[in-house]
Amino acid sequence: MLIIQPSGGLCNRMRVINSACELARRRGEKLIVLWYLCGELNCPFEALFRPVQEIRIINIRSLRDPRKLFYQLTAAQRFGNEDIVSNRTDGVLNETFFRSLKNRVYLFTWEHFYPSADYHLYIPVDALKERIRAFTEQFGSRCVGVHIRRTDNAVSMGKSTTEQFVLEMNRELSEHPESRFFLATDDRSEEAFLRKTFPGKIISNETRTLERSSIAGIQDALLDLYCLSATDKLIGSYWSSFTDIAADMRGIEKVIAGDSGET
Repeated sequence: MLIIQPSGGLCNRMRVINSACELARRRGEKLIVLWYLCGELNCPFEALFRPVQEIRIINIRSLRDPRKLFYQLTAAQRFGNEDIVSNRTDGVLNETFFRSLKNRVYLFTWEHFYPSADYHLYIPVDALKERIRAFTEQFGSRCVGVHIRRTDNAVSMGKSTTEQFVLEMNRELSEHPESRFFLATDDRSEEAFLRKTFPGKIISNETRTLERSSIAGIQDALLDLYCLSATDKLIGSYWSSFTDIAADMRGIEKVIAGDSGET
């Protein structure tokens, strides 16, 4: 049995679960996911996605939840995030570490440890699917996703500046004047500026909730993620798992604002 407690935001958790699924498959084991509702993601799994048959997901609201403690304390081996990082090469668990794993393993991490572009596990609940459809119907013949990460990611803000996004968006319009942009950002002032700079070109969830400690906030984040993934190309933020997963879900072209060498 493999028990995993994914940490971090929505996209980090999705990548961790994908990695855990691959690890469980390689070991021929059942997978249990402890989905921790906390300040950075206070939303049950089933409020976002349809039930997943392949794995068992347990929502926990406390690190002292008896179910969490049972699985943790009865595991033959327990590993944290540093263990994953130190036993991983090029994004994959080292073979020696893999072979050392016993029959009942507990993992806590926000790192992905098996690359995967397979997101078939994650099917939005019907209400969210309908909201996503309503936005994607506005995309027209060509729509480019724009993901601007602000507020809590200093690395991203320092590299992917507003000026760099405007540069990439103007470059897109010079090549494809018909393009529209689906904008996902956690900064309303950025949205106001881009609407003024590109009048009539911006599509966004204007009524979104930015508070990630609420169910509505995480549902709106998932809506943004799936709408970005439905675009023809993505202009994204540096050092952002949200950007990476939005592009990976359908294998669309990705340009990182301020880092033109990365695709």
